[in-house]
Amino acid sequence: MNKHAVFHKPESNYAYATAADTVTVVLRVAQSDKFDRIDILYNNKYDFTQTRFTREAFKCASDGVFSYYRADLTLPDSRFAYIFRLVQRGVTYYFSEEGLSENYAFDTAYYTFFQFPFINSADVPKVAEWTKSAVFYQIFVDRFARGDFKKDDGYINTAWNAEIDRYSFTGGDLAGVREKLPYLKKSGFNALYLTPVFLSPSNHKYNVTDYLQVDPNFGTNETLEELLTEAHAQGIRIIVDCVFNHCDRSHAFFKDVLEKGRRSEYYDWFIIDGDFPSEEKCNYACFAHCAYMPKWNTNNPQVRRYFTDIALKYLETGFDGLRLDVADEISHEAWRQLRREAKEKYPQALILGEIWHDNEHWLKGDQLDGVMNYKLQKILVDYFGREPISAASAANRMNALLMANTEQANANLLNFLDSHDTPRFLRFTGGNADKVICALCLAVVFPGMPCVFYGTEIPVDGGGDPECRQPFDWTFCGRSQSYAENFGAVIALKSKCAFVGSRAQISATSGVLAITRKVEGGSVTAYFNVSGRAKKVGVKGETLFALNYADGRLLNDGTVVFKNKDN
Repeated sequence: MNKHAVFHKPESNYAYATAADTVTVVLRVAQSDKFDRIDILYNNKYDFTQTRFTREAFKCASDGVFSYYRADLTLPDSRFAYIFRLVQRGVTYYFSEEGLSENYAFDTAYYTFFQFPFINSADVPKVAEWTKSAVFYQIFVDRFARGDFKKDDGYINTAWNAEIDRYSFTGGDLAGVREKLPYLKKSGFNALYLTPVFLSPSNHKYNVTDYLQVDPNFGTNETLEELLTEAHAQGIRIIVDCVFNHCDRSHAFFKDVLEKGRRSEYYDWFIIDGDFPSEEKCNYACFAHCAYMPKWNTNNPQVRRYFTDIALKYLETGFDGLRLDVADEISHEAWRQLRREAKEKYPQALILGEIWHDNEHWLKGDQLDGVMNYKLQKILVDYFGREPISAASAANRMNALLMANTEQANANLLNFLDSHDTPRFLRFTGGNADKVICALCLAVVFPGMPCVFYGTEIPVDGGGDPECRQPFDWTFCGRSQSYAENFGAVIALKSKCAFVGSRAQISATSGVLAITRKVEGGSVTAYFNVSGRAKKVGVKGETLFALNYADGRLLNDGTVVFKNKDN
C-alpha cells in the first residue's frame, strides 16, 4: 500500500455536513492500490470506545493519481466520531488522527479518532432552492440590445453592425434587456447575469464612479427596477456584477484623496505609498496595471462596511444575487461580513465569485456560495479544442475538480464555455459548431449551473476583448436551423433531467467520455466523443439528446444523452 497517499481531514471537502444529522466522509488513497473493502467505523464521540456502527465506503472517483472512497451517513447523534478500516489482500489497517496502523486501541480512541465535536445547523451551507434549476445567460449590456431610442445617444460612437474596438459604445441598455425577456424565456433561460450597470466612463462599467446610480447609457434606477420587476414576473432571476475590488479614478472618494492626500478621510480606504497618490507614478495599488482603477483597501473595516451596505442595497432593490469581480484579491473578512449580513436578510441570494484558480478557501460556507467555473472551462477548451486531450485526461481533471469541494459548493459552480474575458468558444474549436454543442451539453449535465454568454446561440466567433464583445446580431445571420434546434434541445436538458444533488460519476472508456447523474427514479448518462473515430456505445433507455449518433455508434464530435430507470 502507498501509505503516503492515504489522506483525510475533518471539516473539509473530505468530511462535511449536508444537514445537521447527515455527513459525507471521503478517504483518499493511491489509485494504484486495490482494496478488499474500506469501512467507516463511527458513533457519537462519548460511546465510540464501547460500540461502533459500520458503513462500507464506495469508490466515487479517480483523478489519475488518487482514488476517493465515500460514504454518506445519517447520524443518530450530531457529536460524530469515526475512523477508517482498510482491508487489503486480507490484511486489516486502521486510519485515524495518528495515521495508518495495523492495530488500533479502541479503549483510548478518544485521543485519536476523527471527529465533528458537534454539528451545528448554522454551520451547514445551504443551497438556494432556485439555483438547482437555474440556466444562466450572461449579458454584456452595451452589446446585447437597445430598447430606449429616446435617450441622449451622443455617447454612441460605433454603429451596431460595425467593427468594434475596446472603446466602442454601441447603445445597448437595460430597456433592451427588458424588451428581450420573452426571447430569453422562450429560449429556456431562467436566470440572467448582467455585467456592471452602474455609473462608469467605460463601455464595460468595471471601473465604477458611483455604485448606486445606474449609468445613463443604460437607463435610470427606475429602468433597472422595471427590468427586475418584469423579469421576476416572467420567472427569471437576475444577478449583477459587483466591482468591489477597485473603482474608477473619478470616484468621489479617490478624488478627495487626490486633492487632500493624507488629510483626506478616505486616505486609508486605498493602499497608497506616499502622502499623495500619483497617477503618473502609480504609487498606489490598482487593478492589474491600470492606474485609472485604484484598488480599495478591504482591510479597512470602513471599506468593508461601505461595500456590505451597497450589496444589501442591491439585494433590496430586487437582484437575486451578486457576482463578485476579482473576488480573490479582496480580504476574506470582507466576504465573511458581506455573506453573514446578506444571508440573514436574503437567505435565497446567490453569492458567486470570479476566481480562476484553486477556490476552496472561499467555498467553506462562510464566504461565497460558488464561483465561475474556470477550471471546468479550461477542461472544455482542452477537450473540445483543436488538439483535444484524451477522454481519460478530461475525466481525471473533472473528478479532481469535483473532489476539491463540498457538494454544496459544487452545486453552485457556474459552468460556462466563454465570457467577456475569454475568446469565444467557437474560436477555440476552430469554427467547429458541433463541438460547441457538445461542450454546452457537458456544461449542462455537469454539476452546477450552466451559463451561456450572449450570442452563443448563433454561434458568435471571436478572439479576446474586444472581439468576444460584439453586438448581438438580431438577424441571426449565419445560424443554421440544425444548430438552432440542437442548441435549444441542449438548454432544455436542464429542466428535462431535473438532476438530484450535485454528484456525478465521470469516467472514460475506449476514448469516450461518460458522465452519469442521478435523477428521480433513475439516472442520466451523457457520452462524448472527440477521439477522431466513431465509437460503439451502449445506450439503454430513453434518448434525450443526440448529435452525430446513429445505430449505437457515436461519431466523432458527437454526444448522446439518455435516461435509465431504476430496476
